Amino acid sequence: MSLDLRKRRTARITGVVAVATVLVATAAVTRTGAFASEPAASARPAAKAVSTVALVPAQGALLGQYYGNGTIAQTTQRLGITPRVHLTYYDFASDDWIKSPVSKADFAAGRIPLVNVEPNDVDFDDIVNGTYDTMLKKRADDARALGQKFFIDFAAEMNGDEGWGEHRPATYIAAWRHIHDIFTARGATNVVWVWCPNNEDSPGTPAAMKYYPGDRYVDWTGIDGYNWGTSDPDFEWQTFKSVFAGLYPQLAAKGKPIIIGEMASDETGKSKATWINQVVPTLKKDYPLIKAVVWFDIKKERDWRINSSSSALTAYRNLAKDPYLNP
Repeated sequence: MSLDLRKRRTARITGVVAVATVLVATAAVTRTGAFASEPAASARPAAKAVSTVALVPAQGALLGQYYGNGTIAQTTQRLGITPRVHLTYYDFASDDWIKSPVSKADFAAGRIPLVNVEPNDVDFDDIVNGTYDTMLKKRADDARALGQKFFIDFAAEMNGDEGWGEHRPATYIAAWRHIHDIFTARGATNVVWVWCPNNEDSPGTPAAMKYYPGDRYVDWTGIDGYNWGTSDPDFEWQTFKSVFAGLYPQLAAKGKPIIIGEMASDETGKSKATWINQVVPTLKKDYPLIKAVVWFDIKKERDWRINSSSSALTAYRNLAKDPYLNP
């Protein structure tokens, strides 16, 4: 099926004004994109137990939301509960993705910002070369000053239609490490780094794991995926489990907590309510390393809204109140 149909962000509003969902060591790099390779497994530090990684709940998983279908207050009234994670989108070069009033409000309300940073029209070689270093040092200093842990999801879905870094894994990795190294060097250790590919690779491009920045540079792995329904004849209905089945084992092999950075289901084809009802049982039985899930609540390419039907809303309300997602 054509992945061109799956483009989502071209019409997204980025920046502080964007309404969002989740409130949410050093390798030398050169201009050519060469970088110190990951050490052999025997030379790596022992992997942390997942339960000790920052922002991992003691049990169950966190629920997050992108608020494209009403304000936080309106969604809370709709659900009777406020999801813990708030997803927001920012442009890498033009937005202040650290000192956002949205994130400030999230911290004040006890939510965790999930800051999705999109490098629109950015040449990744320029990141590696230091063109953005002044800005990045300021972002790192501001992050450190926040004094609270939050997620940064930089250049997500790099293996999909977004194609950040022009589908050049070595350049993508070098840019990621360069940004990470600046934050680390300036003491912004409260940032929790999320590496989040799409659940499917764009045809003819490198596979998702080719872009993995390395164990030292990633705190949580992630995955974005949707059930696109059957309104288009090229698409088949996918269960919650099947949407994430292909990439989950590869992410799980890293031994890190996993976040579903974006997910949703369409109504057309089968029961969206049943799809939603499958989420928690599937997490418990099949995807125990998934420690956070974020719903993309908006009517866009499909009707992703949690209230696209009365049955979907009832199911999602039950999901939001499930003890597993309220650790």
